[in-house]
Amino acid sequence: MGLIEMTTNFIHQQASHCESGVMSAIVRHYGLPCSEPMAFGLASALAFAYLPFIRIYSLPLVSYRMPPRAIIRGLQKPLGFKMRAETFRRPEDGARRLDELLDAGKVVGLQVSVFWLPFMPKDFRFHFNAHNLLAYGRECGRECGCECGCDASGDYLLSDPVMEEPVRCAPADLTKARFARGMLAPKGLLYYPASAPREPDWGQVLPAAIKKTVRVMLHTPLPLIGVKGIGWVARAFQRLPVATDPQASKLYMGHLVRMQEEIGTGGGGFRFMYAAFLEEAAQLTHRPAFAELAEELTGIGDYWREFALAAARMIRDRDPLDAGRLAELLRAQAVREKAFFTALGKAARS
Repeated sequence: MGLIEMTTNFIHQQASHCESGVMSAIVRHYGLPCSEPMAFGLASALAFAYLPFIRIYSLPLVSYRMPPRAIIRGLQKPLGFKMRAETFRRPEDGARRLDELLDAGKVVGLQVSVFWLPFMPKDFRFHFNAHNLLAYGRECGRECGCECGCDASGDYLLSDPVMEEPVRCAPADLTKARFARGMLAPKGLLYYPASAPREPDWGQVLPAAIKKTVRVMLHTPLPLIGVKGIGWVARAFQRLPVATDPQASKLYMGHLVRMQEEIGTGGGGFRFMYAAFLEEAAQLTHRPAFAELAEELTGIGDYWREFALAAARMIRDRDPLDAGRLAELLRAQAVREKAFFTALGKAARS
């Protein structure tokens, strides 16, 4: 097919999470080696938030990371580069601008709805508008009569971090995904670097990023954020009407498990990723304490997975429905995380 020549050197790499995967790929493509855990940790993306006033399918939002676009914004200062972001009112303007950038050889990040991506497995296609992927080329979209064999489809070449291989997407399908409506509507958002990233002073930027994460988890004034937020979820579980409305209780439990394990990489997965970041930070800053704490955080991630498994067994009637037991597990997790982030803050200040 007739691909844009300047973007054929892009290398796709599967990732655990869409935004950190996209941003690590952009940083690597423009000259600075960067793993996904490094992108996630350097942007101070790890968090916890229980937001009952924001509803998803009539249930409260629970998030295990900072809000969408936090990684896009958070990498710019430590790596000394600028990202440009553009949204559009009209789909045709968004499509035209994407084509212009690809024709100029840019690799472009896109925010899209998972539901309208035809290459996604059906089980993964639901109305979630904050998925991120990369466009790195397109077919020339015309019968040009050249030896490349163009078929006039004009398909976009995409690097979706959750897919093993690069994928193709028809223009109409990509436009639907980019201009889906609803919560977190992407409005055709695209983003790309205006300058190349630079290697920073790791001894300065890594402790600063870690301290920011510690502040979010331990010292945010709002009690719904950080370690305190985990306690709020525990209290919400304690109040579930297990005896009078077991189905509603199961729906609530299942929602939390889905937010933890299926939306992005969830509670355990994000903590595993941050542990990998701490291991890299230990090497780059020559602080072995970060590596020791990485092992502890991996254990905390395992506990999140155990909580999800316990809830799933209750939802499927393999174990008795016991919201109080799940609440206790959450309270114990809050204690673990408070101790961990307290120790991490001390290590970052030393």
